[in-house]
Amino acid sequence: MVDGNDLRGANRLLVDAVTGTTDLVEAVHASILGWPRRVIGLAPKPDTGGIPGLAYNGVRGIARLAGSGIDRLLRRMPNTRGEMDRHPQREALIAALNGVLGDHLVATDNPLALTATLRMSGRPLVLDRDALAISHPDAGAHLLVMVHGLCMNDLQWQQGQHHHGDTLADELGFQVIHLYYNSGLSIADNGRIFSALLQQLVDAWPVLVERIAILAHSMGGLVSRAAIAAAQADDSRWLRTLDTLVSLGTPHLGAPLERAGDLLQTVLGISAHSAPFTALGGLRSAGIQDLRHGSLLVRHPPLPAHVRAYAVAASTQPPRSDGTAHGSHGDGLVPVASAFGDHEDPALGLGIPDEYRLLVHRTGHIGLLASTKVRKQLRDWLG
Repeated sequence: MVDGNDLRGANRLLVDAVTGTTDLVEAVHASILGWPRRVIGLAPKPDTGGIPGLAYNGVRGIARLAGSGIDRLLRRMPNTRGEMDRHPQREALIAALNGVLGDHLVATDNPLALTATLRMSGRPLVLDRDALAISHPDAGAHLLVMVHGLCMNDLQWQQGQHHHGDTLADELGFQVIHLYYNSGLSIADNGRIFSALLQQLVDAWPVLVERIAILAHSMGGLVSRAAIAAAQADDSRWLRTLDTLVSLGTPHLGAPLERAGDLLQTVLGISAHSAPFTALGGLRSAGIQDLRHGSLLVRHPPLPAHVRAYAVAASTQPPRSDGTAHGSHGDGLVPVASAFGDHEDPALGLGIPDEYRLLVHRTGHIGLLASTKVRKQLRDWLG
């Protein structure tokens, strides 16, 4: 059965698309109509006005009215999708949508917007001590918290027959917990949310938490560092039990693809006629835009002395004969230097020691989640 909330969310996105396209077309039209005013040094009017303006307003009004009516009808449909019924294809689509438009979905109260939760085995944890004692009677004191990347979800740590978390649970006895979050929100906001959830987890866990390790992929590493910074700012107790942060393919110094998107938006703004199209560049979510400069965008305080930071980088290329890493092409999304946090100015770098690094060759960004070499290194680092 089709879920009513999914249909309502799709309906709202369709209305947003129609009204947004209408806004763009009217802006281009107004720019063309305004060229005589620019010639004589006057600012063009922001809209078309007159009969064209009435027509554009009519299109927007009809779209919103129709969307509102459909929304009322869809509210009568049952919300059939429960937490026990998570379809990987649907979850992947919703995660990708939130990565691209997550902040917009939240701002428009769209039912498709994700709310951050902590999960075990694909199910949300009820952060209540009595409830956790019943649902997890064999809860251990060592927690491994896994944080997915942009446009992904907790289920996607499973790559074929391999799951880094399951392996570490079997070999090292960790209790594996996942952060499931809206990756389209700003990294700082997600960091604050993550920190608050970790404190609730520590307070509610059935036994005293002795150790927390974080394993993060891609953007998840930036969200984790933001969570640590938030915990440092408000002296959250969970931070005292954190001893390890491992980042896999995290763009600590930013991602070139986002910087290219920002450049395109700047170029479009040069011409009066192309300027309206800069709105398309703004469709990138706050989370994606934060990837432009990685941790350089917001300067976090140094990690606490008791927290060890490890970094894994990947290169799609074979090893070089001289063994150098920084000339490598990266994993297709994140350059090697960015994944290691190496900056020309040492004050802006992470200063991760060589023995706390791993470079994996002939591996892409997602391939890090299935790498045997990464699996073995994680066991050594976290053991």
